[in-house]
This record gives sequence, structure tokens and C-alpha cells, in this order.
Amino acid sequence: MPLSIPLSLLRALGAVSARRLGVVAFLLLACSAPVFGSEAWLTDYDQALAESTRTGKPVLTLFTGSDWCPHCRTLEKQVFDSSAFSEWAEDHVVLLMVDLPQSGISPAVRSERSQLCVKYGVRTFPSVLVLNAVGEKLAEQKGYRGASAANWISQLAGKLPAKEPAKESEGELAGPVFTTLRAAVDSARETQRPIVLVISGSTAKVATSRSATLVNDPDFASLAAENFVVAALPASSAEGGATVDASLEQLLGGQLEADAVEVIVTDDGETPVFMASGSQSPQRIVSGLRRFLVARQTARRPTGTVR
Repeated sequence: MPLSIPLSLLRALGAVSARRLGVVAFLLLACSAPVFGSEAWLTDYDQALAESTRTGKPVLTLFTGSDWCPHCRTLEKQVFDSSAFSEWAEDHVVLLMVDLPQSGISPAVRSERSQLCVKYGVRTFPSVLVLNAVGEKLAEQKGYRGASAANWISQLAGKLPAKEPAKESEGELAGPVFTTLRAAVDSARETQRPIVLVISGSTAKVATSRSATLVNDPDFASLAAENFVVAALPASSAEGGATVDASLEQLLGGQLEADAVEVIVTDDGETPVFMASGSQSPQRIVSGLRRFLVARQTARRPTGTVR
């Protein structure tokens, strides 16, 4: 929405140079844009997911139009500027703002943020999404109808999954998490265990965050400590460069997209015997690994053996 300057003000500024008038107009525009009460809002999607992985908190993602959306400004003033929201957010969420103003951002940034809108099907402004550390949508609130800060927080919090209390021992593996395929293969030969490879498409933030989320999951760590050798490694560099380990491309059956994660079980580092997409939740991947172990044990049981 264009900024409208009253005619009387323009006349009063008649003697002001064009340069100074431009400065005044800029200041008026700046004053009309929202200023969030919390300084903790991130604007980088990858950074927010990485912070979610580090803290275990979901990402509250605001899609807004700071210089044209009146409902966005009202939501900001009534909810996000409140002390109630600041206190709640500090303990419960990572804050991410995806702002699509009419002006003031580069075409590259606009394209990147627009792609996020497409990715999550956002067509209403404001929209608030809650994402987990791998970018999966957990909850959503569209628009703003004037709810108080307390009621708005209560409505959103009621849509979030219950958070399990963290324990210091959770997520720790009995053995090391290897960072090369060769080291994992050597360990597998010594221990006679299969290898679980958590392969991220690259060393970029999204992929490494997804990989870390799985490796640090308590159920995955417990299952791996008893049954597998674990290696977490990238298939390529952050810039999409050459494959870090040429054997990985053979295991993957081709190249892996930069933000993707693949889970592969192999006995020898050359032939996959189980594969799962890392875009699934850790719970689903762990369930798949458990089914694999049961099937493996059944296949190796001598014919005619009575349980």
C-alpha cells in the first residue's frame, strides 16, 4: 500500500531540498512499518531450523506483509508486542519472520520467501505456522480476529504436541557416530553389526539439521546403541560440489538433493539392505529399522527352527 503524504505537509516542505524530502519520506515510511517487541525474531529459514535442532523448540513462523497488511500490524501490536507473548515465546518456541513487503527487499530475498509461501501453501496474511526441526508443519493459525494476547497464545499452544521432559542421558550413543564410510565399515567388521548411514545431501544447514535431529533422537540412539554402527555424513559440499565419498553415490543410486536426508543400512558399505527417507519423522524411521531387524533375524533363522 503506497504511503500517502498530506498536501499540507508537502506545501510546508516546499522549501526543503529534494534530497531532504526523500529522507523525510523514508522516515515516515519506516515509522509505519512494524517494530516487533521481541528482538529474537530470525529471518533466515535454515538458521531457524538449526536453532530448533539445538534447543528442541519448534519454530513459530510468521508470514507477514509489513508495509501493506493492516491485519498483520494489528496482530503485531496486540499480540507480538505484548510481554505475555515475549515471556511465552522465550520458553517455548524459536521465532521466524517471513516478511513480504511491497518494497525494501531484494528480488533474491523476495523469491526465497515466496518459495516458502508456496512450500507451505500460505495464501492468507498474516499466517502463523509452527514447524518442527525438519520443517514439518505441526500447527497453523490463519488471519487475526482480534483475540487478546493471552487467548491467541492459548489457542496456538493447544495445537502443539506435548513436549516430553528432556533427560541429560537421552540422545547419547554408546559408541561413536562416525563421519566417514571407511571408519564405519571397519567398525562394522569388528563388531559384526550392520551400518546405519544418515546421509545428508550436503553440508548446508537444512540437511545437517535434519540429520542431527535423527541422530540425537532418544529412540534412535537407544536402538542404534544396541544394534548398529552409526555414521552421519554429507553426500556433497554445501555448494553442491563433488561427492565427499564416491561410494555414497553407489549406495544412493545417484545424487541426493542438497536439502534431503537418506537413511541407509548396509553390511559392507557397498550394498544397501534397507533405505528410508530422512524427511520422515524419527519415530517412523525407528519403526522401519525395528521392522528391518525383525525381518533380518527371521531370514537368518535356520529352516524348521521352532521358537
